Amino acid sequence: MFLPARMRKLKIITLDQYSDSVVRSLHEEGITQIDDISERIQQDAEWRQILKPSRATPYTGRVSSLLMKTSGILDFLGSVAAQEKGLKDTLKEFINPPVFDKREVEELDTESLLERAEELLGTVESETRVMEEKLNELDSEKASLESSLTVAEKLKEFDIDFADLHDSEYITGIAGRIPTENLDEIREKLSEITDELILFDTEGESKAERILIIITLRKHGDSVASLLRRMEFERFEISELSGRPSEVISSSETRIEEIRRERSEIISKLREINSEWEDELLILKEQLEIEKERNEVFSLFGETEKTVMLEAWVPLKEADRAIEVVEESSEGHCVTELEEPNPEEVPVLLDNPRFAKPYENFVEMYSPLKYNEIDPTIFMAFVFPFFFGFCLTDAGYGIFDALIGLILYRGLGKVNRFMRDFGIIMMSCGVWAFILGMVTNGFIGDFFPRFLNIQLPTVIPAIDAFVNPQNILIMALTVGVLHINFGLILGARNNIRLGNMREALGSQIVWLILELGIILYIFGGMFLGAPVIILAAAMLLYYNGLFGLMDVSGFLGTLLSYARLLALCLSTGGIAMTVNILTGLSYEMIPVIGVVLAPIIFVFGHLANNAFQSLGAFINSLRLHYVEFFAQFYLGGKNKFNAFRAERNFTKIRR
Repeated sequence: MFLPARMRKLKIITLDQYSDSVVRSLHEEGITQIDDISERIQQDAEWRQILKPSRATPYTGRVSSLLMKTSGILDFLGSVAAQEKGLKDTLKEFINPPVFDKREVEELDTESLLERAEELLGTVESETRVMEEKLNELDSEKASLESSLTVAEKLKEFDIDFADLHDSEYITGIAGRIPTENLDEIREKLSEITDELILFDTEGESKAERILIIITLRKHGDSVASLLRRMEFERFEISELSGRPSEVISSSETRIEEIRRERSEIISKLREINSEWEDELLILKEQLEIEKERNEVFSLFGETEKTVMLEAWVPLKEADRAIEVVEESSEGHCVTELEEPNPEEVPVLLDNPRFAKPYENFVEMYSPLKYNEIDPTIFMAFVFPFFFGFCLTDAGYGIFDALIGLILYRGLGKVNRFMRDFGIIMMSCGVWAFILGMVTNGFIGDFFPRFLNIQLPTVIPAIDAFVNPQNILIMALTVGVLHINFGLILGARNNIRLGNMREALGSQIVWLILELGIILYIFGGMFLGAPVIILAAAMLLYYNGLFGLMDVSGFLGTLLSYARLLALCLSTGGIAMTVNILTGLSYEMIPVIGVVLAPIIFVFGHLANNAFQSLGAFINSLRLHYVEFFAQFYLGGKNKFNAFRAERNFTKIRR
């Protein structure tokens, strides 16, 4: 329980004709991690004489292509369906997302699945392709019309036909805008180029800009355009426009409205298609993803003319089941062997009770474990929520956080494992914040005594946060000492087990001896404490050199960092109390409006404080584990167990 799952290397040899059946059975069972032996075959001459690297099956390319096509259709139809959802629908799906009722499907061979996929995709594409192309055409036309409309709006003060501004054999027309301050300079410089031009101008959207139309002989066009670019001139594209600005505006607006109606009709039809085919496409996508993974895994094997060899990692408690699966799927035509693993190679699978499982996310975020080191997940499952509650220490905020956790667990947690785990963590954190808030006199700040004129009956006077903060500090430091010492014990155990006795003595045990000396000095005087302290100092010098003595300040800083538990505790209560004071002042001192303003200040003030303080409590609780606790013992590895498992969220095999 306090170590990662014990693993074994499972070697399998079977006839080529049974390899697909073995792979499918192991994939459905999901208890092994397939190891890559192809590279070893290429590098080891002895292995190369017996085996050659296997390859992914010939179906892999077709499966990947059909999977991409299925994903594309689902994304397209999904984006269309999402357009009809408003904020209300989004919140509803967040709180209570729809759960897909798994469909029973036949276990098809690759060829049959590919035929089914091509048939289904052909049917859906025949209904969607034309509409998708039409939508793209309409969107392109709409973008062009909106661009034309924008230009026409800017030039609407000019009574001119855009067709007259198009480049011809003799003249060229230019339209655009410039900063007002540059107008006189442009006139002057244009006159230096030629006086064979006409310039019209009018005020733009603001007095800071002018709209210009310049008509000149074609032979001067490049020179004029070059000058304008240097004068911060923004040119309008008018080559595709014809008619007067008012006519362009009217026709563009009319056509844009027609496009909107056409798009609406097409989208309505696509939503009907999505409702009809979405489930089938999701099922097909999952089947293709599973099939792709199965076909690709063959590239990790070795093979002879008639046999296939593979190696897999399997948890010791699942080893018998894995062998049974292989024998059944190969009809006994197989050879299997279990082998003790090399600790440096074995992938790590955390093995914790159900209540601690959510906290594996935090441990894995820090680093994968080494195979033989202590797994701190269970300890974190107890201590992390306590630290969070200690930082928050407000019962009202704790209730709110626990409710958020419950919503996540009962909502998105039904379809997302991480959200389910996070919901459980938030509920645990909220419960501890409630408990510690009730005993330290924190319930939405000082809500009860200030507004209800009663005291919380659960408060323990000695640890009332605002009456005896020094006692809260003592609690925080005591918790810190226990937390750090437990980490030191785990670190010493890890090092001793790995044969690193010097590291255990110089990095962990020495601090335990130093703490013992300090305790003996406090309670027993110089005679008892001094020899132990001197011994600890000598060990620091012997194992760590002169820098060892400097580490004393670092160790003291690590312990004092737990004082932040008090800081966040008082911060939560102090700001909550401030919100309550402002609420009371608004109600009492502001006539009429104060009655409305006070509840707004109260609700939004406490929501903001709870969000900010909960985030701080969460980050600080993680920091106390990652920086202070894990640093005392965590060795860390690089290999995480990744099960070869068919992830079935929409399907189940018909037995």
